[in-house]
Amino acid sequence: ERRMRDIERMREAAIHVMVSMAEFRDEATGNHVKRTQEYVRALGGVLSARAGAIDPLDALQVELIARAAPLHDIGKVAIPDGVLLKPGALTAQELVVMKTHAVLGWEMLRRARERMGAEDSPLIGYAMEIARHHHERWDGTGYPDQLKGAAIPIAARLMAVADVYDALISRRPYKAPIPHATAVAMVSAGAGKQFDPAVIDAFIAIEDRFANIARQWAADPAAGDEPQPDRMH
Repeated sequence: ERRMRDIERMREAAIHVMVSMAEFRDEATGNHVKRTQEYVRALGGVLSARAGAIDPLDALQVELIARAAPLHDIGKVAIPDGVLLKPGALTAQELVVMKTHAVLGWEMLRRARERMGAEDSPLIGYAMEIARHHHERWDGTGYPDQLKGAAIPIAARLMAVADVYDALISRRPYKAPIPHATAVAMVSAGAGKQFDPAVIDAFIAIEDRFANIARQWAADPAAGDEPQPDRMH
C-alpha cells in the first residue's frame, strides 16, 4: 500500500513537471492554466448534477478531468519559438505548425504513461483526450481528427469551452481582451457548431462563476495575460 502511494506521488510529480514546462515555455500562459482548470471543474460540476445527461459524470470523474486540464497545451513545448511566441498573426504555414501541438501533446503524454507504467491511470487518460481533442468542433470541422458530436470525449468538450472563453477575455500581444459579456455571447453562439450544446447550457447557467474565476486568478498585467475583471458582471 505504501509503495502504491509512492508510485502515485511520483506520477503526480511528473504531471506537475509537465505543466510547469508548458507554463515556462509559453509566455502567454500566465494564470490561463489555473483559470481554465477552474472553468472545467465548474462546468463538470453542473453536468454531474444534471439528470439524464448524455455523458453522465460523477464527482471523481469531474475532479480527474479538472486535474488533467492544465496539460491541454503541453504539446506547445515542441513548437518553435518563432511560431509559438510570434507577436502577430500566424501565416497559413505557421498555423499548420501550431496545430501540430494537439497530436504532439497526446504523443508526449502517451509516452509518459507508458514509461511510468500508468496505462491504467484515468488521470493521464483524460489528459491525453484533452490534449489531442480540445480543438475538435461539434460539427466535425476541428482538428486533428475531425471528430464530430459525441465522438469527441467529454473531457475535451469541457476544455474547448473553457479554453476559448479564456482566450477571448485575455490580453495577448496580437489582440486586446474582450469583455465578459461579449465573450459569453460569442461562445454561446457556437452551440451546435463549435461546442457541445449541453456544455454551452452549463456555461450559460454559471457564466457569473466564470467571471468570478477570472477575477480571482487575474494575472499581473505585465505578464500579458490579464483578463478584464473590471468589465465583467
